[in-house]
Amino acid sequence: MSKRAVLEVIALDVEDAVAAQAGGADRLELVTDMAADGLTPAASTVAGIRAAVDIPVRVMLRLADGFAAGDTERLAEAARAMRGVGAEEFVLGFLGPDGGVDLGAVERVVRELEGCRWTFHRAVDRVADRDALRKRLADVPGLDTYLTAGSADGVDAGLPTLLAEARRRGARL
Repeated sequence: MSKRAVLEVIALDVEDAVAAQAGGADRLELVTDMAADGLTPAASTVAGIRAAVDIPVRVMLRLADGFAAGDTERLAEAARAMRGVGAEEFVLGFLGPDGGVDLGAVERVVRELEGCRWTFHRAVDRVADRDALRKRLADVPGLDTYLTAGSADGVDAGLPTLLAEARRRGARL
């Protein structure tokens, strides 16, 4: 994984995407329904944004609020649809009933991504053992980023966790 900071901006539509690129975003995270913390957008929205900007776009694969995968076949279908309109990068992450990573759901969806790069999103902030989650995901193809605030309560609460993790990985702060 890269250690370079990336300015990733949420986009809900073409207008957001164009403004984010003009404002210096390195990458977009494309979602719908921010009230549910971001769900899978329509394929037509993905296609429109891909045509409007030339920065990387990561498309959310999440069908409902919360961090359970739900219907993995519907998620796989959504992944195929997004690939069909040119999506090349994704955001996903699912937890099981035990609060750990739902590796089966993650692997099922990742198979549809055909080697594309992807981010494991803020579900990491809701597990008891962040290191165990990373170890379980270490060999899943395409994973190159974790999106984390360090805590389910946000970055203010998570800053000590983020700093400790950065120090353990040798970052100079």
